[in-house]
Amino acid sequence: MGIPFSSKSQLDSIVEILQSVAGPLDMNVSVKLWDGRVVPLGKNADGKLTISISGPGVIGSLVRRPTLETLVRLYATGHIAFDGGDLIEFTHAFRTERSNRRELKKISKTMLVKRTLPFLFAKTNVADVQHGFKDDAIGRNESKRNNTDYIQFHYDVGNDFYKLFLGEEMQYTCGYFTDWSNSLDQAQHDKLDMICRKLQLQPGEKMLDIGCGWGGLICHAAQNFGVKAHGVTLSQEQHDFAQAKIQRLGLQDQVSVEICDYADHQGTYDKISSIGMSEHIGAANYPRYFQKINSMLRDRGVMLNHAIARRAKSSKRAAKRIRPERQFILKYIFPGSELTPVGQTTDCLENTGFEVHDVESWREHYAHTTRFWCQNLSANRDQAIEMVGLERYNLWVAYLAGASAGFTAGSIKLYQVVATKRAGKGLSGMPPTREHMYRAA
Repeated sequence: MGIPFSSKSQLDSIVEILQSVAGPLDMNVSVKLWDGRVVPLGKNADGKLTISISGPGVIGSLVRRPTLETLVRLYATGHIAFDGGDLIEFTHAFRTERSNRRELKKISKTMLVKRTLPFLFAKTNVADVQHGFKDDAIGRNESKRNNTDYIQFHYDVGNDFYKLFLGEEMQYTCGYFTDWSNSLDQAQHDKLDMICRKLQLQPGEKMLDIGCGWGGLICHAAQNFGVKAHGVTLSQEQHDFAQAKIQRLGLQDQVSVEICDYADHQGTYDKISSIGMSEHIGAANYPRYFQKINSMLRDRGVMLNHAIARRAKSSKRAAKRIRPERQFILKYIFPGSELTPVGQTTDCLENTGFEVHDVESWREHYAHTTRFWCQNLSANRDQAIEMVGLERYNLWVAYLAGASAGFTAGSIKLYQVVATKRAGKGLSGMPPTREHMYRAA
């Protein structure tokens, strides 16, 4: 039997807690309580950015289980709402000085315990989040991995949904900003150009793009560099979009696309690209993955691996630990994905018969890219909710905002690695300088 607490005692308690943290935080954010009262979290809070709480049960849920999973569940189901701006604006507003965070530690623990007691038995009618991967989302056990299910869970949410935020070329990987003020579409065009120049594409060459997405790279490479390009994907939605684009551009004689697992594909190519693909296959599969690429590449052929990475860890135990934010992504966004340090990628490339030539960080480019995506999706909120529902929309906005914050802070990285197949001793055939990477195509 629960201890009875009045609505007034609950409201008085949360107001005192919020007022206690407002001084140290001093943010331009306010909290709107379930009775309509607004409590600023900083002396200069203008009321524009507001966190709305639907009822005392929200506080009760967080008191009983103060985890990211609880917060995600409450946000996804609409019991916590961020009003007055997109989540990118909120992440900027949430940044506080280290000295402010030290001041938070001085708040009376006795007061906090006393003021949270009225919420101990307060409940809300939050149902479990419906949009989550139902099977093994981590996928470290190779015998239980199902790459098709992983890919389709993420990508087959629908092309129309992705169109709301990706940009005109439907590029779902990091853009390349030759100027930080460039538009997203310009950055994505420049990304495609840079990849083609790093691969040193020449007219008539055969190119393979593994995990080709919606066909942007293979079409760009054929149109602008004269190659014969082939793409493979496990997503039916992506395949159909790419096939229609090839037809629309009249590239049937130069570009093709198929639904196929990379491990089952056969062919020999001059150049191979892997853009945002290796994150999806699991670190244990890296040797098989890069060996397969090596087997399809001619001697001295060039490959480019573009992948999100994490920082190197001090121990194997630390490396295996899955942080709460990664658990969120695995369960709700990218099941089966795994991030590794760039050094693990380059080691595996060398161990599977490649010579590594270039490693370039694009971390800050991805911070910009994901910021654009989050803002675009937020601007199309009503359409997105109509397509996928409030819950899935909220999860995706949180994912994109969190990704932008992570790339900005440096907790996650993005690297492009260029390597050549080294079937025997001798020169690589690479040019003496990297001038080809920066001159106009």
